Amino acid sequence: MTLARWIPPPLLPLARRAYQTAQWLPQWPSAAWHPWRVVSKRRLARWRDVHRGQRCFVLGNGPSLRHTDIGKLRGKITFGMNRVYLAFPTWGFHTTYLVSVNDLVIEQCADDFRQLAMPKFFTWRARRWLPLDEHTTFLFTTYMAPRFATDARGRLWEGATVTYVTLQLAYHMGCQEVILLGVDHNFATKGQANQTVVSDGADPNHFHPDYFGRGFRWQLPDLETSEIAYRMAREAYARAGRRIVDATIGGKLTVFPKVDFESLF
Repeated sequence: MTLARWIPPPLLPLARRAYQTAQWLPQWPSAAWHPWRVVSKRRLARWRDVHRGQRCFVLGNGPSLRHTDIGKLRGKITFGMNRVYLAFPTWGFHTTYLVSVNDLVIEQCADDFRQLAMPKFFTWRARRWLPLDEHTTFLFTTYMAPRFATDARGRLWEGATVTYVTLQLAYHMGCQEVILLGVDHNFATKGQANQTVVSDGADPNHFHPDYFGRGFRWQLPDLETSEIAYRMAREAYARAGRRIVDATIGGKLTVFPKVDFESLF
């Protein structure tokens, strides 16, 4: 649909927003009133500002994580994402929270996710593979209508990366400073953004060779869209007098100020 052909330029942003809203609006009634979502929203209300004024760490899953002294994060507020749990045995502890919103990851790793007795946040779509339990909270994430949500009880734009969803969740919890680690923003595997591929061997793009190992179906990254999302996150945090910094060792992301990991301690 080419809105620009039919809509006067001054009204184009509003028309685009209306069109995008129409794409996800049919999902809203079930997401709003389903018992699992009602429970999830109550839990999210309890998470609201639980870490007000505190520092947290958001752990990506890039190869640089192997060169980061994660032991320094023991006892800190940490958000892990997707298959971060593969590192838990090595670290000797688990992250405070786990977030996952990609359908392919959740579908193929549902058994692993069910075994994790820790606070977990999944997209509402994950209900096809994961039940509501005492550790699980569902988020209403969408691909449409870019925005940064300061309240995780509503709609969260995914921004082509689970890291963006996690930044919105950290904001919801009141975190004053977010430190990114392992967000390499650089993939050895190249191809069309969002294309689904099947891994044919050890994973060169993440901290563990089995992360997306042989036979695993996954989507190639959309780095351009994720950078748009990251800039929105940076600006939202700045407006609130908060900040996001990047301590990834050798990371290629340039949206956030860089800090030296060791200097943080």
